[in-house]
Amino acid sequence: MKKATEIATHLALATDMRFLKATLVSVFASVVLAACGGGAATTDNPLTQAPPPGNAPYTGPVARDADVLKFQQEFWSNAKTTDRCGSCHNEVVGQLPMFVRNDDVNMAYDEAITVVNTTQPALSRLVEKVGSGHNCWNADPSSCAAIMTTWIENWVGDGSGGGRQILLVPPVSLDPGDSKNFPADPSAFQSLIHQPILVPYCAGCHSSESAVAQQPYFADPDITTAYDAAKPKINLDTPANSRMVIRLRSEFHNCWTGSCAADAQVMEDAITAFSNGITPTVVDPNLVTSKALRLTDGTLASGGNRYEDAQIALWEFKSGSGTVAYDTSGVDPAIDLNFSGNVTWFGGWGITITDGKAQASTTSSAKLFDIIQASGEFSIEAWVVPANVTQEEARIVSYSAGTTQRNFTLQQTLYDYNFQLRSTETSLNGDPALSTPAANEVLQATLQHVVATYDPINGRSIYVNGSLVTQTDPIPGGTLIDWQDTFAFVLGNEASGDGLWQGIVRLASIHRRALTAEQITQNFDAGVGERFFLLFDISDNIAAAPQSSYILFEVAQYDTYAYLFDRPHFITLDGSTPEGIPIQGLRVAMNGLEAPVGQTYATLDDTLSASLFQELGQPLSVLGAVLPLEKGPADDEFFLTFDVLAGNSFSRPADPTLVITENDLTPSSHIGLRTFDEINATYAEVTRVPSTTQSVDITYQELRQSLPAVEDISTFLSSHQVAIAQLAIQYCDAMIGTNANPGPNLGSMFPGFTWTNGNEFSSNRDAFVNPLIDRIMGTNIGSQPVRAEVYLELASYQDPTSAVDPVTGVSLDRPDNLVDRLVAGGSDTRSIGKGVCAAMLGNAVTLVQ
Repeated sequence: MKKATEIATHLALATDMRFLKATLVSVFASVVLAACGGGAATTDNPLTQAPPPGNAPYTGPVARDADVLKFQQEFWSNAKTTDRCGSCHNEVVGQLPMFVRNDDVNMAYDEAITVVNTTQPALSRLVEKVGSGHNCWNADPSSCAAIMTTWIENWVGDGSGGGRQILLVPPVSLDPGDSKNFPADPSAFQSLIHQPILVPYCAGCHSSESAVAQQPYFADPDITTAYDAAKPKINLDTPANSRMVIRLRSEFHNCWTGSCAADAQVMEDAITAFSNGITPTVVDPNLVTSKALRLTDGTLASGGNRYEDAQIALWEFKSGSGTVAYDTSGVDPAIDLNFSGNVTWFGGWGITITDGKAQASTTSSAKLFDIIQASGEFSIEAWVVPANVTQEEARIVSYSAGTTQRNFTLQQTLYDYNFQLRSTETSLNGDPALSTPAANEVLQATLQHVVATYDPINGRSIYVNGSLVTQTDPIPGGTLIDWQDTFAFVLGNEASGDGLWQGIVRLASIHRRALTAEQITQNFDAGVGERFFLLFDISDNIAAAPQSSYILFEVAQYDTYAYLFDRPHFITLDGSTPEGIPIQGLRVAMNGLEAPVGQTYATLDDTLSASLFQELGQPLSVLGAVLPLEKGPADDEFFLTFDVLAGNSFSRPADPTLVITENDLTPSSHIGLRTFDEINATYAEVTRVPSTTQSVDITYQELRQSLPAVEDISTFLSSHQVAIAQLAIQYCDAMIGTNANPGPNLGSMFPGFTWTNGNEFSSNRDAFVNPLIDRIMGTNIGSQPVRAEVYLELASYQDPTSAVDPVTGVSLDRPDNLVDRLVAGGSDTRSIGKGVCAAMLGNAVTLVQ
């Protein structure tokens, strides 16, 4: 892997001219100063100390082998500077281990290998140290840990897949313990914490009714909202470790008196009083249980096997607090993003952009200019959740200066992704954009993996969820010589603030290569967010199995309020395959109790068999389960329970019989809805336009998911009516046609109506309206009042004051009808016919049954 070397070369080439200019300015300044000395003799000031070794050029012996060379390129060159590890761990200061010594890279390697975990880099001693705050060069130690992990992975990884590898590590086995749980009734929280502290001192921001509303809303006037938001910030077992206390005591956040320590103590005392009123939940001793784990006890699965060989910027949003999202790619300079406006952290890694942006400085953004202009190709990668499908020209990822100038932008326009790129073949604003096909409605308001790639041979491409969704770029590939290094990189908006995009960004990255389809699929399969492999130890319950038997779950913090448990497997870490062991009735328990919801695996009934074992053991289910987040990822304790596990069983009480009385039943309607296929068939029959006609079939396929899917009339939505109207318009347009190309059945359907007469609807509207009503409602039902109502609304006679329906004799005294309005507006005969037809065809008469 030569990523660091290649990137350094690109940066060196791109910055040669800048360095030359700076050198010339320095020389010129020295000449001027000498001239100003009036010819007086000058002497050089002696150097009081040598340059720090970490910043000095390396002059020691060459790397003795390929592994040391890789260490030098990927780790040592990044860590040795004095603002990182080179201020202490070198041959001058002598602090052990001297893993960044500058006199001999081979000796540095020998020291580094003692504090690095080559099979699981994230567990390295070096990562642990910077992650705990030891000489972290950023404000957030977790970002330093992520960067350190990346350097080690780049060094020790085999590079075959260009990604991170994951090794399952057995956890420390602990029995499930008693636990304090939040009571369902929020009254104690309200009286002890909410009203006396949170409302008077925190409602200025942490309330949905605040002018500067900021989540979490634990000071909201709605006590249920406040209670749910406060739970993850309260530690019932150790109140002093509550986030609410730490924010005051250690971070001095919004202290309301002159002493943050005193305010923190007030908060701690209130939480202690609240906790003391809660009786711990005792684990039922009759349950058949696994050992217990917290989420953070698992093996981190996030980013597993991602392709990152060409990655030059990465934002995983791991911090979870503060106003900066750190670039943890490990490629300098870091493009750190500063929040402005309403940008909040999303639980389980991510940010939510409501009315703001996350923007880098133009100086750090220039890294993209330097590297990508040199490579001539690049990729934008993002995991996003659009807030809606109504946004237009909303910037998701942008490297730009405003609405008219950009280097590149990935944006949303309704159901489409657009990729704008400045090149020698496009405008300074990156137009024309490459877009996903509008008819496919690729963009949806759900979690999606989006990758936009560019290279001069293939041009631009857009992939969504691992699949190529754009056609060949119609614009030929060009060079990026017109790019500007004064633009800013920004997420969720335009640099000028004129392109707001609303939604959630779970991950964003930039690559200096156009990723291949295989690499994009690899990153899509790797997933996103903070995910862990949890190994629940069940060895004690299986006497015949080895002492390394586990139920493996992939677990993630799904969002701010829930966990996702997914794809359980039985696995042994020693490679053995037990036979014939039954596993039945698996449930997930947390904090001493089986969770009241999300018990997807309660009906599990399986038997272990070597023939079913795969890479991760024997799959037990392909389903997932969502469980509520109660205390937070660091404090919620999980364990599994079983109805049957090997020779152990739990006699589960039978569920109480559900008795349904007549009072429990909601009266059902006597009428129902036609479903999507029935509506389509009805319109085809009424208009005599075959449903296979291209224009109507295309419209139907686009609208199919927006039409009613069930017959229950209580499920009818306004979106259904919009889709019905659009489909009706298309059928009527096909039925009537144009003067040059009229509908084939008009003559037989409306024999007394002349379509070429411009005033036909003023004098002869009945010849069109009555046959159409008959086709919609059926003949020989003239006595039904609804027929008169349809006619009354659509097409009353010219003299409405004396008009009556010719069949029923009902008065039609309503002059403000559709036909009169269209005639008065000057519409031509065919346009009026299409409007009247669509209004009648989209009527409830064709919808209900």
